Amino acid sequence: MTMASRKAKFVAAGTIGIALLIAGCTPGTAKPTPSDQSSATGGEVSTAVPSDPVTLTLAFTDNPEMTDALAAAFHEKYPQVTIETQFTQFADYVKSLRLSMSSDSAPDIAQYNAALKDLSAAGLVVDLTDYENAYGWDTKFPKSALDMLRVDETGKILGTGSLIAVPGGLSLVGLYYNKDLMEQAGISAPPTSVDELTVDLEKAKAAGITGLSLGGLDYGSLHAWAGLMNSMTNTSDWRDWINGKGGADIVTADAIAATTLFADWAKKGYFPESANGTTEADSAVAFAKGDGLFLVDGNWDAAAIGETMGDNVGFTVFPPNSNSNKAVGTGFSVSYMISSKSENQAAAAAFLDFLSSPEAAVIESNGGFLPPNAKAAPPATGIQADLKAANETIVSDDGLTPFPDFAAPAMLDSLTSGLQQVVAGRMEPKEFLESLQKVWTAYHGG
Repeated sequence: MTMASRKAKFVAAGTIGIALLIAGCTPGTAKPTPSDQSSATGGEVSTAVPSDPVTLTLAFTDNPEMTDALAAAFHEKYPQVTIETQFTQFADYVKSLRLSMSSDSAPDIAQYNAALKDLSAAGLVVDLTDYENAYGWDTKFPKSALDMLRVDETGKILGTGSLIAVPGGLSLVGLYYNKDLMEQAGISAPPTSVDELTVDLEKAKAAGITGLSLGGLDYGSLHAWAGLMNSMTNTSDWRDWINGKGGADIVTADAIAATTLFADWAKKGYFPESANGTTEADSAVAFAKGDGLFLVDGNWDAAAIGETMGDNVGFTVFPPNSNSNKAVGTGFSVSYMISSKSENQAAAAAFLDFLSSPEAAVIESNGGFLPPNAKAAPPATGIQADLKAANETIVSDDGLTPFPDFAAPAMLDSLTSGLQQVVAGRMEPKEFLESLQKVWTAYHGG
């Protein structure tokens, strides 16, 4: 699996997809009128699945096997509804969907991407708020996962306003650990706080073991730094900054402390010397081969790591600032929205509701995702059992946070290059944060 497809498969709505926004065409300003049959823009909506035969089209780019399985399972439950899936390669998906959603042949359902959040402001996707209320999605899906799929009327600020998509499978970044190397370093259990993690990294160094396998050439440093930001800063303020809420500022004492700790880890030699020249994918391979006590990475690498390491690998949430803190982890979801031009919005909304079902949870788990209905995830062993437990913890603590590059279309480049400078000791933590705030302000305003 290529790096691009791997990231796209599991969360890269922001990490890669948002960069494609520039390539996409700008949607028109005319706001199509949804079908009178089931408008979800202000009023009661029906949760009854139409009894007459209905065919829905579903445009998507991630995991064809899982998407086709979800469509087939929904059809089995509701034989009168057929879902025809339309796959597009990730590199072409954002541009292609922009064109199709503004055309007369828009799909009924489409996979959401953070680069497409402004489709709501153009009136091209359904405001799902009424369906959320009718179906009780606030009790079926994690609040933090739903909030990532809300956007204000400008189409720029996330976490507030209209619900425009529903999650069909979550991703989560956490801490992988090598059990044999832990024993060699004299560590009895995975860390449960940032302080313990720092102590464990020093123990690894003393034992001649690489503390943290890191791929800073692309996303590895971002994941590790974001883990510290999740744990050491105010979660609400951190989410506000990522979501683009007015007045948000990343240059805070807590953020400086988190970034300073990340820089200290680099200075003390807890990372490989080649970290800035190594990709995230290669750092995962190195970790699986025994080069590194820890790895900060997502569930998308769990299957390959588990296949190589077997029972020698474990996974846990990135440790909070202290043992008493709630768990917070970076992640996103493969999610789906409804076209405002669809003539079968009630049936489409029923499919979105199906994504929270026990049947869907099995399919989502088999597809490599963490089901939004965490308690319905099928039994698992090894690393998959660890992922299941971590997902349940994050969902219970409402601790899912968006990827930091969601903050602005140009943020990914600034994060990647800036963290490389921090790792190399060529940029001070406060200077790095100020550079991010400059990009944020350029997009959202002062």
